[in-house]
Amino acid sequence: MISKNIQKIKAEIASGNKYGEKVLLVAATKMQSAESINQAIQAGVDAVAENKAQEFRDKNDLLLPCPRHFIGHLQTNKVKYLVGKVALFHSCDRDELAEEIARLSLRKEIVSDILIQVNIGDEETKGGYPYEEAKTAFARLNGTAGLRVKGFMAMLPAVGNEAELRALVRKMREVYDWAKTQSKEVEYLSMGMSGDYKLCIEEGSNVIRVGSTIFGARNY
Repeated sequence: MISKNIQKIKAEIASGNKYGEKVLLVAATKMQSAESINQAIQAGVDAVAENKAQEFRDKNDLLLPCPRHFIGHLQTNKVKYLVGKVALFHSCDRDELAEEIARLSLRKEIVSDILIQVNIGDEETKGGYPYEEAKTAFARLNGTAGLRVKGFMAMLPAVGNEAELRALVRKMREVYDWAKTQSKEVEYLSMGMSGDYKLCIEEGSNVIRVGSTIFGARNY
């Protein structure tokens, strides 16, 4: 079933987004077994992503080769478990976290790739920089030793009409396009989950983070 679900999604995204960019399929693996995640890797996902540092640590050595991403809210004291093992941090949502990733990366003599998380819906329940601060955050973090800013990540609100949601993706795409004029390293706009990835791709996202559409509903 996992393989079939991935084949279906990959067929949907095969033509890329409206800018002709390839869309990366990241499997959101929260609460999934190593066995299920390995099935997803074998079926051809572009990366696998945890959203809790503890789960990452517990499963990492059990997984087949595949880029590891991190997509959840991250406490600074958990960064040490991830630096050097995570290919892309999607959820860099505050300066304090960026500084800790940078500090530990420099200590290991590596550069960590990050996405700046923007709270595009201005929601109290979500982390991220306010939309109005996205460009200044980019300018600040892009010059930080130990970090390489690869783009932005955002989550759409669960409620809202389609026109409003599309407008929010377009706003993020505008910031992303601006950032591309500032740095050759920028290549990812990570927007779209199981419920809204088609809309996000249509408006310019090039990375989607999909969990339940691949693995089925989570058993909490």
